Amino acid sequence: MTYSTDRIEALLNEGVRNKVYPGAVWAVGDATGTRAHGATGVLDPDEPNMPMQADTVFDAASLTKILAVWASIGALWEEGKLDLDAPLGASWSEVDGHPLGTVTARHLLTHTAGAPLRAQLKNLYGTDPQDIRDGVLHEALHRPPGEAVEYTDRAALILGYLAEYLSGRRLDELATERTWQPLGMESTRFGPLPAEIATRCAPTELDQDTDTHLKGIAHDFSARLLGGVCGIAGAFTVLDDLAVFLRYLLDTSTSLGRAGFGPDWIRQSLTVQTGTLEPVRGLFWHPAPGTHPADDIWVHYGFTGTGMWISPEQGRWAVLLTNKLYYTRERQPLTDVRNTFRGLAFP
Repeated sequence: MTYSTDRIEALLNEGVRNKVYPGAVWAVGDATGTRAHGATGVLDPDEPNMPMQADTVFDAASLTKILAVWASIGALWEEGKLDLDAPLGASWSEVDGHPLGTVTARHLLTHTAGAPLRAQLKNLYGTDPQDIRDGVLHEALHRPPGEAVEYTDRAALILGYLAEYLSGRRLDELATERTWQPLGMESTRFGPLPAEIATRCAPTELDQDTDTHLKGIAHDFSARLLGGVCGIAGAFTVLDDLAVFLRYLLDTSTSLGRAGFGPDWIRQSLTVQTGTLEPVRGLFWHPAPGTHPADDIWVHYGFTGTGMWISPEQGRWAVLLTNKLYYTRERQPLTDVRNTFRGLAFP
């Protein structure tokens, strides 16, 4: 198995020079381990003597949806506590009799639930976490379930609430106990981070309130509004932890411990679950841009500049972590880097 290490390094170095991101950490590998990895650029342009390193902590942003929500829902499904195709209202009293009661977990996992597309939690429901929960679980749908594939943060927020209801545990506790701890993902946790860990964290966007770049505090406003823990975002992680996680997805026997989810959940999630609807989706994962579902290369991104890819067919995985939000919210420059990186990692 070969990897275009020189070309990957050249690509990511160019991204630093072009100020797509201050720095990047990357790795590619298979079920046996990491086959190539590297780091480029700096942690913070204001501190040019601090290079980006393999153990840099990143705001995972929407990778939280996979690391915490998808993994926890998979564990509950494998335990028999959740039927993906039953209306939520049949077993969840909080949504029974409300529009969300007709939606299924599969609708949410495929972004076909018809839930509202924009967060706007504070504008709609204020700042009290219980008021927000009640509002989200009782609100009207944007369109009928199963009609269209439309990515929305609401899906993960609702599934996070569902996981808490079914397990009787907070989402951070559930993810730690059922996934991160068994797999040895010792540096993955929800924020806000303690000061000694935050110093190793890649800063993200400039916070207008403090006039400093966010570091160790979730960039996502909904996560901050909800105290740092929610299904949308809020987790922080490092390269090695994601490598362990992705190795487990390729071969569950590679880990010293077993996560709550196993091969059945992984297999179902990394196959098309949206029928004839476009764009195609699995369960929270989707085919990498520029590939066909038959290529079997699946991806999930995070808004801060994070991303991870997995291909059971090729037996390989890849991770690219950046803090592109330090500079800009503009998507296209990083999109171009990601797509080229994917092509080099999965030739």
